[in-house]
Amino acid sequence: MTYRKVVRIVARHTARALSVLLLAAGIGTAMSPGMTAWAQSCATIDVVIARGTVEPGYLGAAVGDPLYAVLRDRLPVDTTAHRVEYPADLLVPSTFSDGTRAMTTHLINQAAACPDQRFVLVGYSQGAVVTHGILGSAAIPGGWSLPPELSSRIVAVLLFGDPMRLIGGTVTPLYADRTANYCAAGDPVCAGGIFPTAHGSYEWAFAAAAGQVSARL
Repeated sequence: MTYRKVVRIVARHTARALSVLLLAAGIGTAMSPGMTAWAQSCATIDVVIARGTVEPGYLGAAVGDPLYAVLRDRLPVDTTAHRVEYPADLLVPSTFSDGTRAMTTHLINQAAACPDQRFVLVGYSQGAVVTHGILGSAAIPGGWSLPPELSSRIVAVLLFGDPMRLIGGTVTPLYADRTANYCAAGDPVCAGGIFPTAHGSYEWAFAAAAGQVSARL
């Protein structure tokens, strides 16, 4: 297969993922109760969360806020949580590059400030695509990638409503054994389903996700 053909295939898959994300942008999510701001410190685990398209809430009303509440309560170690500051808006052309830059920069800075700290990466919907990008997915061009020397400090990767799943996209092999990818039945964004409300309903997965993380500590 020629290089040009590979590029065309990757571009076509990326365009399909973006079209799915445009659909996700129109799917509303219910606002969860307000969460407190998380002060950054050298906790044992820092949970780094990339929210979905125009998702309300601090860490994300549909996934980030309620998931972190479960992780905080169930993990046997102290934790902090970090909101990835990026547009999360498909009308902003730089949203993906901004997301990968913000997520990567936080991880690099936090790793330097806290040499013993490890990380859990969380991405929901558009945030899942950003997470694919920092882990080195070739289908997300033009983004920032996590330096390989930090890979050992990633405890787990948790993806929810991942548009890349719909086109067969997976995380790079380096992170495959520590990644859990949750897709609700009927979710149009990750499963090609016909139930838009399924894209905002992931509470069923949070206990399993906490178990995934706990098992790797």
